[in-house]
Amino acid sequence: MRERWLNAARRFDRRAFLAVPLAAAYAQDVTFTTGVRVVNVLASVRDKKGAIIADLTKDDFVLAEQGKPQTIQYFSRQGDLPLTIGLLVDTSMSQEHVLVAERTASLRFVDQVLRVDKDRVFVLQFDSRVVIKQTLTNSYTKLEAALAEVDTPTRGELRRGIGGGTVLFDAVDTGARFLLKDVPGRKALILLTDGVDYGSNSSLAEAVEAAQKQDTIIYSILFADRNGDAGRGALVRLSHETGGAFYQVSKRLSIEQIYALIQNELRSQYNLGYVSNIPVQMSEFRKIQLTTRQKELIVQARDRYWARP
Repeated sequence: MRERWLNAARRFDRRAFLAVPLAAAYAQDVTFTTGVRVVNVLASVRDKKGAIIADLTKDDFVLAEQGKPQTIQYFSRQGDLPLTIGLLVDTSMSQEHVLVAERTASLRFVDQVLRVDKDRVFVLQFDSRVVIKQTLTNSYTKLEAALAEVDTPTRGELRRGIGGGTVLFDAVDTGARFLLKDVPGRKALILLTDGVDYGSNSSLAEAVEAAQKQDTIIYSILFADRNGDAGRGALVRLSHETGGAFYQVSKRLSIEQIYALIQNELRSQYNLGYVSNIPVQMSEFRKIQLTTRQKELIVQARDRYWARP
């Protein structure tokens, strides 16, 4: 595993990565007493028709860890916590005809979502390499410039063997491990891709775990030019196992409409926090079950977290 990770690390654009201080350098708000490990769970709730329910209280939720009931000690439904978003854009040749639409919609989304006093966004593209175009920033100008440079490989790059793959799982791994490590507040990765991975050092399971360990949810947008829905299964798993959502661009659902749905969900999330009553003896994944007392409602949240002593 270590050798594979080192090999993957050599493929990243280190100059871009080092150009701007990492998120860990930003000031962090102290919320809880030192030494108290609070497990935070972000959740969206919908009715059977898919409409978001945004008026629940703490008492409407039931939470368990490893099958044992837990007491919800912290609760918020205002959506005012800092939001950190990573835009991960597939720039392999299979995406060349949809890339302009992806860039345009992404820029509009950033313009509508970004609160410069609270939120930060980074931009990453991937084909046969993972290239960080912009590390975490609250500058719309920098994000606009970065998205403008997101593009498929040139013919010259292809002749040199650059850009011939699609390291989707490496991209998720990089975004979670490097750019979202120890970042406070809510964190989300938005994947724009056809979902087909070719050439990653990381596996699908490792990409999922990287996001879970950083308490990061994934929104996958399947936007296919050539591969149809061949990558659907991987994207569904990435989203489902991190508490995010999967969308597919179609004639009935445009990428702009999908971004609007994601924006609405991000602004309607519940944040629940608890201190586990199960002692932690070693680092491990633990099962979480979050439901509502209203059985007809559907809760969208991660189903496990990384517990550390």
